[in-house]
Amino acid sequence: MTIQADDIKLEYISIREAKRMSGLRIVLGAFAVPGPWHEACKGVYYVKGLDYTRVRSSNENSSDVLVGMENSQSELVEWTAQSSAPVVIWNDERPRSLWNDQLYLAERLSPEPSLIPTDPADRIRMFGLANELLGDTGLCYSKRHFMTSVPLASLPDDAPERAFFAHLGAKYGYSEKNLARASSQIVEILEVLDAQLAAQHARGSRYLLGEQLSALDIYWATACGFVDPMPEDRCPMATDFRQPQFYGSVNDDIDRALTARLRAHRDFIYEAHLQLPIVF
Repeated sequence: MTIQADDIKLEYISIREAKRMSGLRIVLGAFAVPGPWHEACKGVYYVKGLDYTRVRSSNENSSDVLVGMENSQSELVEWTAQSSAPVVIWNDERPRSLWNDQLYLAERLSPEPSLIPTDPADRIRMFGLANELLGDTGLCYSKRHFMTSVPLASLPDDAPERAFFAHLGAKYGYSEKNLARASSQIVEILEVLDAQLAAQHARGSRYLLGEQLSALDIYWATACGFVDPMPEDRCPMATDFRQPQFYGSVNDDIDRALTARLRAHRDFIYEAHLQLPIVF
């Protein structure tokens, strides 16, 4: 399986060039899929109105996404001390590779509009629910187990892509035990989020917390694409990734938990506040 970026044009600079610069730079994956952590980071900085230089995390000369990702690991690790994107770098400060660190930096650089609630109960709830979406063992983390399991079960031992998926599995703690409970974890998180949204609608709010957009709305809108990518005209992602184990729902339990209310909220947040996915 060779996964191409199709005809989508991505304009980035290299890590080598970015290291010589100052200002705000964000290392983003150069592959044409709506990666939830990438899209979440982009969404926060877009809403904040912060301009940044886009940095390619993968080999800029490779048309094969998986090969490009593997070829660039050493450069990214040398610069940021870890191997994942997105990474936000502001001047000579430490690189920020965690979603909450990226949010705090955005809040400091552009305090308005604030994406962190001032009400302490809402603030605590926001970070708790956001962690259920983007944190370790959260929705997106659990979905990675399906992304790993199907290729490892179907690819021949000598397939070049197999090493990538084995690496991905090791990175996200893939095991048969974790795979077995991944679906129930995703369902539980969706049910809690849907209940939160229903309560907000009942009190007349269109947002997941309070009366205005918060980072949690952005995080849900972008994470939703991992289990329910928008159609091609709104999300022109690499076609080989439009398979349930990669981007989509893998079973009926997740389908049922992914309510029309949750899908509609994703659409509302994109229409009212965000750029569409795959806009790099």
